Amino acid sequence: ELGWISNVYVNRPAVVRHAEQIKKWKTLKGNWQAAWLLKAVTCIDLTTLSGDDTPSNVQRLCFKAKHPIREDLLKALDMHDKGITVGAVCVYPARVTDAVNALKAAGCNIPVASVAAGFPSGQTPLETKLAEIKLAVEYGAREIDIVISRSLVLTGQWEGLYKEICQCRKACGEAHMKTILATGELGSLANVYKASMIAMMAGSDFIKTSTGKEVENATFPVGIVMMRAIKEYYWQTGNKVGFKPAGGIRTAKEAITWLMLVKEELGVEWLTPELFRLGASSLLGDIEQQIFYHVTGSYPLQHELAMA
Repeated sequence: ELGWISNVYVNRPAVVRHAEQIKKWKTLKGNWQAAWLLKAVTCIDLTTLSGDDTPSNVQRLCFKAKHPIREDLLKALDMHDKGITVGAVCVYPARVTDAVNALKAAGCNIPVASVAAGFPSGQTPLETKLAEIKLAVEYGAREIDIVISRSLVLTGQWEGLYKEICQCRKACGEAHMKTILATGELGSLANVYKASMIAMMAGSDFIKTSTGKEVENATFPVGIVMMRAIKEYYWQTGNKVGFKPAGGIRTAKEAITWLMLVKEELGVEWLTPELFRLGASSLLGDIEQQIFYHVTGSYPLQHELAMA
């Protein structure tokens, strides 16, 4: 439905103003803060996307995914029996089997997500992208984070973008598909809105801000525009599409602000792992530190918290 995007106009000054107001929102304190932080933990895609990833560090990551917060801290909050884990473990396709085996050995059902489709640049032939997606699913990935070809957006080839994402959706089969827009490389907020709409029309289960490898990653202006697109798509079709900010989210305060923004823009029903994820590799460490402080009144020493 190209008519949906043909006359899109984004009031950039208004979006930027709103984003600046978001940064000034008051921080939650006490038990309220702890509750929101535990909610954030359940929505994290715990990620390692490094060239030096090995089976052993993927195994450690999977153990942390099952035990994201120290058991005694959860007991102090009376949350030790609530089954709190992260939302997913995200790795490269070559490490999917390691993650699946580690999680199976740990006796938990956390899904493994794999980046694919020429991540992070998207500058590979479509046939290669589709083959990579199929292999990741074959290895056991239950979620696939594809990345779009930015050139199709920058040159206005919307039908080409739609067809490419449709083929990726088909290659994913039963796996959930998150479509990474790489918003820092799309040129304008209007392009972000249009690409969001096209991705949802093509069957994406989630739309995601960034690969985490761009110069500019998840920002509030981009998040606002993408969430408005999700809302519009829901009004038009009745289909709920998830949202995932990723890249540069490192502190507990930032995580809570993203949760509050989702609640304001999309509603409480989006605050579940099924419709909201945080892409992060170092965020969990700061969240656990803040929960430690809430429980004990002091910050932990370096050796007191396991690797996040």
